[in-house]
Amino acid sequence: MTTRQSVRKALFPVAGLGTRFLPATKSSPKEMLPIVDKPLLQYAVEEAVAAGIDEIIFVTSRGKRAIEDHFDSGHELERMLQLHGKHHLLAGLRQLFPPHVRYAYVRQPEALGLGHAVLCARALIGDEPFAVILPDDLMDAEPGVLRQMLERFESLRSSLLAVERVPNADAGKHGIVEVERGGRRAARICGIAHKPAAGAAPSHLALVGRFVLVPAVFDWLQRAPPGEGGEIELTDAVGHLAAHEPVFACPFSGRRFDCGSKLGYLEATVHFALKHPEVGESFARLLAARERADDISRAPAPTQTALDQTLAHPLPAALQTSPFARN
Repeated sequence: MTTRQSVRKALFPVAGLGTRFLPATKSSPKEMLPIVDKPLLQYAVEEAVAAGIDEIIFVTSRGKRAIEDHFDSGHELERMLQLHGKHHLLAGLRQLFPPHVRYAYVRQPEALGLGHAVLCARALIGDEPFAVILPDDLMDAEPGVLRQMLERFESLRSSLLAVERVPNADAGKHGIVEVERGGRRAARICGIAHKPAAGAAPSHLALVGRFVLVPAVFDWLQRAPPGEGGEIELTDAVGHLAAHEPVFACPFSGRRFDCGSKLGYLEATVHFALKHPEVGESFARLLAARERADDISRAPAPTQTALDQTLAHPLPAALQTSPFARN
């Protein structure tokens, strides 16, 4: 890798089966589940394009045809929108196809882990640095998380792994990095613990779904022995890479939603719905009304004494003469 190379390519491993969202994902890719009116995957692609990426590479599998269809032009639909004057919808579709961005696809023939999925794209990446984006981690950040990382890459010229602090109770759900002391914006990684047991985590810094990697990682992926279930772990290869050259933990500014879980997906849906320019205010009123209704339903039922007092209290004179009072 020459020092003048910048990151132009982003790799999206989207070959997973999405079993946690069955039966919704039986025939539809998990990455195409909507967050309000855009598929989850589109948010990640837009983040990459906003960071200056001009080549998007999807690692797919059987049953992921909807991803290719979504990021392909639909001339018939565009003509219909143009004919009916729905220009705002047409503009939204055309944002999927910036003229300087290319899409490429490669298949992962077997579910052999994230590291194997990255290795499947080696021929398309070539000998240059690249980004890996896991769409399950939906980010709300300005500037985008990948852009923040690429700005640091320009000065560090080394692999970067996005990290965020997690409580001790959640350490076992993540890869946890061990870092050298002293770094603030980016600290050098000296080890990675994959889902450590309670109390064994080397830090509070958990890996999240954004990586900027140098091409040397492919050599370590190629040598990596399969782990549990025959899978090749990307974090194992990056850990070996970190033992031979600098790899940095990269904190970021923004909020992450774990859309690989149902609860995280629902949280993200509410968050982005409240920010949506078309439905945000109405949705906020809907939630407020729902909360008031819940408060009423949780209120204690009136006692029999209170009911007796209500029934015993005479109606106001105006109501006593009303036709409704006689009924």
